Amino acid sequence: MTYWLKKVGKIAVDTIEVYIPFMAFLGLFIIFILGIVFRYFFRPLTWTLELSLLCFIWTALLGGIYAKRDDSHVMFTMVYDAVSQKTRLWMRIIGNLLLVISFSIAFLPSVRYVLFMGYKKSNVLKIPMDLAFSPFIIFLAFMIVRYAIDVYHDIRLLLKGSSS
Repeated sequence: MTYWLKKVGKIAVDTIEVYIPFMAFLGLFIIFILGIVFRYFFRPLTWTLELSLLCFIWTALLGGIYAKRDDSHVMFTMVYDAVSQKTRLWMRIIGNLLLVISFSIAFLPSVRYVLFMGYKKSNVLKIPMDLAFSPFIIFLAFMIVRYAIDVYHDIRLLLKGSSS
């Protein structure tokens, strides 16, 4: 049962973090090229800008979740690299706790706003705005969990280091 649950969970997380952003980026690229071709060779299409912006939102936010999983975000670490290992641990704990607290504070108001935007639709394709902005809620939820896990692991490292 546990193995099956882990497998389903991994597939669900990979779908959100890898496959949906990939498909959104592929859609963004194809729609962007299509818009350029129609603008210069035929009659301009009005829906390409709207759909490419929607795909960009989905790609950026859901791709950002994968970048956190992969630890491939851009980091400026001059000060971090210059301090001791224990200070680095404290810096990570404090920084990640600040992010968990900030994202947690923003979570419910963001959910309310996204749900509120459900009444509004995009101008051309009539896509509900709650669908357009829903990746932000997913982004916040995943980031809260990922940073909380990082804080947990760093606190365990800190406690293990102080007990020896």
